[in-house]
Amino acid sequence: MYSVARLARGIPRYSNVRIASSRRLFHGSRLLNDLKPFLLADIGEGIKECEVIQWFVEPGAKIEEFDPICEVQSDKASVEITSRYNGVIKKLHYEAGEMALVGKPLVDIDVAGEEGSEPAPSTAEATKEPEAPAAAAAEPSAELEQPLKTAKSEFHATLATPAVRRICRELSVDISKVPGTGKDGRVLKEDVMNFSKNGSAAAVPSAVPVTPPPPPSAEETTVPLTPIQKMMFKTMTNSLAIPHFLYTDEVLLDKLAAVRKSINDELAVSSKSDVSLPRKVSYLPFFIKALSLSLNKYPLLNSRVTFDECGKPMLVQRPVHNIGIAMDTPLGLIVPNIKDVGSKSIVEIARELNRLQEAGANGKLTTADLKGGTITLSNIGTVGGTYVAPVIVDTEVAIVGLGKAQTLPRYDAKMNVVPQTILNTSWSGDHRVVDGMSMARMVDLWKSYVQQPERMLMHTK
Repeated sequence: MYSVARLARGIPRYSNVRIASSRRLFHGSRLLNDLKPFLLADIGEGIKECEVIQWFVEPGAKIEEFDPICEVQSDKASVEITSRYNGVIKKLHYEAGEMALVGKPLVDIDVAGEEGSEPAPSTAEATKEPEAPAAAAAEPSAELEQPLKTAKSEFHATLATPAVRRICRELSVDISKVPGTGKDGRVLKEDVMNFSKNGSAAAVPSAVPVTPPPPPSAEETTVPLTPIQKMMFKTMTNSLAIPHFLYTDEVLLDKLAAVRKSINDELAVSSKSDVSLPRKVSYLPFFIKALSLSLNKYPLLNSRVTFDECGKPMLVQRPVHNIGIAMDTPLGLIVPNIKDVGSKSIVEIARELNRLQEAGANGKLTTADLKGGTITLSNIGTVGGTYVAPVIVDTEVAIVGLGKAQTLPRYDAKMNVVPQTILNTSWSGDHRVVDGMSMARMVDLWKSYVQQPERMLMHTK
């Protein structure tokens, strides 16, 4: 009986080839099969591609399971990709800044390389040198060890969030030269600012004159969209298929302001002994809770439109209120959501809101933070403005935009002019399924909770 390897190479049955060579060919075939392509997994929300922000490895570096491979930026958040194998990195399929496709290889990993073996020769090379000493493949070379050390050091030196990397680009700071003070040597925003003020200035001799920057060009330039802008482009294009209607109203905040002050006075004392408590709450957690209470009576505004296999439109009723909060971050406009608001108290909502705002500012929002929103609240009042026409995304049927609170003259019950704190609100509805009266009734209920916060606290779980 003759071997499969001989058949593959066209060697006659009674050839003089030694059995040892045949075994080496089988060994080489096993090594080739151990070169595993590491695929970019689906990270949800229909995302098809991600931008490679930075690599933590390079060809020739050893890697273990759960070691970080790279950081990618999707349309919504940055994600750190970790290895599923032990082995040696053989090939990077993308350069930093390129778009990696979901389901396609990111890197090639030689899982046999964890034993220190060289990659297997091709069949043609095995034919030319059938008697190559097997011992040579069993010892790791000095060249293999050196890239490993380099890769590890570069990993610690350049570990940073996309927001920090953006600051480096704006300040023309080489991030690899900035000493990181965060976990695992992560470069923080403060590190970059300190380096820009001290480190880079110290590196330039004072005797050398500083060349002024060239004047800005008067010519037009074309730049690619950022990942966040790409997502906004796609989402807003889809939103054009939704017929919007706008409903506006104003809300009095004076009673809520008194309740909020009382709660914040209590938190100022309680948060000193209980670090899990926020030090204070803004108006936003009250608005969010009032919206959830209103949706209990008007669940239509918490649904989404879908289509069956025949193209027939249907409504998906959603039992929980995952209320999205539009946030202005260094990466652009992002909408994470607070999960299951109906089961949370005002203080719990405030604590989760603080976490999302901090994560957004540092570019650390996860895919889980961004998935599953059922209705959105956008607060433009932090910048200014009164009324806005917010745009609905195709996975929701309603959105509210809050303007800036202002002290304005109003008549009281006795027709006296008095100062009152007024908040302007703008509500957009999907007119394919939401009628104006349903929206008006829901907004009126929300307004009553905000203007009479004792009613809202009575229903809070």
